Amino acid sequence: MSPELVSILVLVVVFVIATTRSVNMGALAFAAAFGVGTLVADLDADGIFAGFPGDLFVVLVGVTYLFAIARANGTTDWLVHAAVRLVRGRVALIPWVMFALTGALTAIGAVSPAAVAIVAPVALSFATRYSISPLLMGTMVVHGAQAGGFSPISIYGSIVNGIVEREDLPGSEVTLFLASLIANLLIAGVLFALFGGRKLWAWGSVPTDGTGEAGTEPAGKEAPGTGTTPGTGTGSGARTDTAGTSPTAVAVRPDQDTDDGTGTGLRLTPARIATLTALVALVVAVLGFDLDAGLTAVTLAVVLSTAWPDDSRRAVGEIAWSTVLLICGVLTYVGVLEEMGTITWAGEGVGGIGVPLLAAVLLCYIGAIVSAFASSVGIMGALIPLAVPFLAQGEIGAVGMVAALAVSATVVDVSPFSTNGALVLAAAPDVDRERFFRQLMVYGGIVVAAVPALAWLVLVVPGFG
Repeated sequence: MSPELVSILVLVVVFVIATTRSVNMGALAFAAAFGVGTLVADLDADGIFAGFPGDLFVVLVGVTYLFAIARANGTTDWLVHAAVRLVRGRVALIPWVMFALTGALTAIGAVSPAAVAIVAPVALSFATRYSISPLLMGTMVVHGAQAGGFSPISIYGSIVNGIVEREDLPGSEVTLFLASLIANLLIAGVLFALFGGRKLWAWGSVPTDGTGEAGTEPAGKEAPGTGTTPGTGTGSGARTDTAGTSPTAVAVRPDQDTDDGTGTGLRLTPARIATLTALVALVVAVLGFDLDAGLTAVTLAVVLSTAWPDDSRRAVGEIAWSTVLLICGVLTYVGVLEEMGTITWAGEGVGGIGVPLLAAVLLCYIGAIVSAFASSVGIMGALIPLAVPFLAQGEIGAVGMVAALAVSATVVDVSPFSTNGALVLAAAPDVDRERFFRQLMVYGGIVVAAVPALAWLVLVVPGFG
C-alpha cells in the first residue's frame, strides 16, 4: 500500500473515531500527524509542525478574545440594537445585510477570512438575541464573503486571474466574478428558505426604540427558527445557563438599559466607545493597511483589557479553545499530507484520466474536498495547472473550467475545518458548540457533495470559453 493511500485511510479513521466517540478531532489529528509523519513520511518534528496554522491560531484567539470583551461590556448588544434600527426592525433583513456586508468587503479587496472575522461575531450575537438559527446566520456571512470574493479587484480574483494568465489560458474576469456571485446568492436564498427565513418574515418587526427586552416580541408571535415564544424556546438560538438546562432570553444588564438618544436602548459608555473604536481600527488596519487580523485583534484586546480589567477578566476563558485545538490539529495533519505529496498524487492521478469531462468533474471534487480543510486559493493554484493538459485539447472550455474550480473550492469554506467555518464556529455565543460543529460539518458535507457536480454541469459541460 502506498504512503499516500495510507495517509488518506488514517484521515478516514480520525473522522470515524471523532464521530463515534467523544474525542476532540483536533487531538486525534495531532496524534495522526505524529504517527503518519514519523512512521510513514519519515518527517521529523519540524516537518510535522510545518503544517501548523500559526496564523489561523492567532486569528481565532485574537478575534474571539476581542469580541469576548465586546460581549462582556455590552458593545455587541449595542451593535445588535443599531442593526435592528437600521432595517426598521425587520429582523428578516439582517441576514441579508450581513451577506451584503461581507460580500462588499471581499469585493473591494478584503481577504475572505478577514471579512468573516469582522462580521461574524456581530452577526451571530444578533442571531442569539433574536433566536435565529446560528447555522443560517453563519453560513450567510460565509457565502456573502465568497459572493464578492472573485471581483476583478479582489484578492481571490486577482490571484486566480494571474494564474490563468501565467498558464496562457483564455480567461474572463467578469465570468469568474458572476459565477461565484450567482452561485453563492442562490445558495443563500435556499438556506434562508430552509432555515427559518419564512418565519422571520412572518415574525414581522421588533421594536426599534429600545423599549423591548432582547428577544421580546408582541404577544402571540413566535420566535423565528425556534417555534417557541422568545426567551422560552429550546431552539438553536436559545441561550442556556451555566448548567446548560435553563434556556433564557439574552438579557441586558441593569447598567446597560439606559437609552443614550440613539434609539438602541443602550447608552454608550466609555468602555463601549473604546470597543467600537477598536473594532473600527481592526477593519481599517486589516483592509487599509493589510495588517494581520489576528495580531491586530490581540493587540486591541490587550489595550481594552488594560483599561477596563473588570469587563475583561473572564474574556480569556471565553476564547474558543476547543475550536482552536480542533482546527489546528486537523490542519496540521493536512499539512503532513501536503508535505508527503498526497494531494499532488491525487490530483495527478485524476489529471491522467483520458476522458476530459470526467477528469474535470473529479478535479472539481478534489478542489472542494481539499479546500474544506486547507487554503482555497492554494488548492486552486495547484489544480488549475493540473487542468492545463486536457484544456489544451480543446474539448473543455477554459473559462468555464476555471470558474467551476473557483466555485467548487470556495463555497465549501462553510466547513468548520476551513478558516471561515472555524471563525463562525468560534464566534457563536451561547450555543451548544458541539452541536453547532456537527451542523456545520453536515452542511459542509452536503455542499462538498452537491456543488462541484452542479458547477461542472452548468459551467463545464456547455463548454464556456
